[in-house]
Amino acid sequence: GDCDAFVASYPNCWVPYPAKIGNGWCDTEPYNTEECGFDGGDCEIAALYPSCAIAAEYGSFRIGDGVCNGSPYNTQDCGFDGGDCVDFNSLYPSCVVAQPKR
Repeated sequence: GDCDAFVASYPNCWVPYPAKIGNGWCDTEPYNTEECGFDGGDCEIAALYPSCAIAAEYGSFRIGDGVCNGSPYNTQDCGFDGGDCVDFNSLYPSCVVAQPKR
């Protein structure tokens, strides 16, 4: 089941709570290591946007997920939601909303 998939993905990752791997939150060591895929990729996103306060507070799982989540993710510090809001911003450069939808 779940343990088999985890071991197959991270055979040298020994952590107390495997469910923290890839959950959208960048956890510190022992999770943020090469053996654990830098917390299952959670810390790679956080490293791209170190000044993104919302990611630090609420997790980075929304950044770069293919959906423009708007303010407060749609900021320069957050890479305009990891690039998700680039099209929206070009169409509506002065519009600041929490949940942009078309």
